[in-house]
Amino acid sequence: MSATAARRRPVRAAYFAFDRFPSSKGSAVHIGHMAAELFACFDGGLLGVLGGGDLPRYQWEAGSGIEIARFAEPISNLIDRAEAYSAWVAAHLAPHVPTLRVCHVRDPWSALPVVTAEGRGYAVVYEVNGLPSIEMAHTWPLAAPDTLAKIAELEDFCLERADVVVVPSGVIAAALRRRGVPDEKIELVPNGADVAPETPCPPGAPERYIVYAGALQAWQGLDVLLRGFARLADLTGLRLVICSSVPERRARALRRLADRLGVADRLVWNFTLPHAEVAAWLAGAEVSVAPLTGCARNVDQGCAPLKILESMAAGTPVVASGLPAVRELMADGVHGRLVAPDRPAELARAIRVLLEYPDAARAMGERGRRRVTEEFSWALTRAKMATIYRSMSSDSRISH
Repeated sequence: MSATAARRRPVRAAYFAFDRFPSSKGSAVHIGHMAAELFACFDGGLLGVLGGGDLPRYQWEAGSGIEIARFAEPISNLIDRAEAYSAWVAAHLAPHVPTLRVCHVRDPWSALPVVTAEGRGYAVVYEVNGLPSIEMAHTWPLAAPDTLAKIAELEDFCLERADVVVVPSGVIAAALRRRGVPDEKIELVPNGADVAPETPCPPGAPERYIVYAGALQAWQGLDVLLRGFARLADLTGLRLVICSSVPERRARALRRLADRLGVADRLVWNFTLPHAEVAAWLAGAEVSVAPLTGCARNVDQGCAPLKILESMAAGTPVVASGLPAVRELMADGVHGRLVAPDRPAELARAIRVLLEYPDAARAMGERGRRRVTEEFSWALTRAKMATIYRSMSSDSRISH
């Protein structure tokens, strides 16, 4: 069915994100829930995301009224690709400007064409899970300071013109206030997780293992965990399972480190697993580890790691870096253990204590599950977003 034939009703809601969807990354989980709630509020809508691989460039879900368009141009340079994506968003947005009531964006590349569209009469919800001007300094360490400064200017421009800025943590909210975003514009909507029934261990899982789930960027601290795991060499039956959300080629440096540390034969690597399979690995682990580093990306900007909430939802105790954003999700000695970041020896000690006191560890896991049910479920997150979407569609603050 062509795009023209598919559009049988006015598009009143749109969601744009410079992220691949679907994918094994946590961002895709978040996009799935937010977009689903937005489209439930407005009887369908347009989702514009990144594609590639075997993902179709266009999908029409007739039953839900959801149209999915994917940008899949093979542009290797990140900035060039982001600029091309912005032009693509503008082209997909233009036909719907007269009927749109709410548009949700996740990044400056999506936001720029949305906040500057001619004839804009819709509200813009800008969701900030991270700021590229800060994150790129860690993801792309060779990025020129002038480039990062220009991206920061773009962020400020879009944040100023958004009607609501949604953040998943108080730390990110504070960072935006320092950037000049008014407090009354910021809405705190925590990330969520789903508490599932008891899940059997994946086939072939080690008898005893701890688990790491997530991407492999330096700020995630997997190198710190590998160094800490090397200090648990006396626990000969223990394995470290790594559920990487990115392809195997991204693990080369970490695998070389594991070889040098003498732990390579005690690691189990899983790459780009479906989300449901990652949940099973989390549920079967004795401990889940989130060794986030103490860099600006995690401290000054803040973070809201889904891996912690999903581990708690699985009933698994967590050992994590005691960063301010992490303390919003879990408490030391209640849902797991918090340690100083970037300290492998301290990380190893905390893991060892939980392994040596399994009854206490199980109690922490159960308290974590209850906390997610009562405070951090996706149902609660989506209910808060539904309130924002509906209020923004007719809010008196919107003067466009």
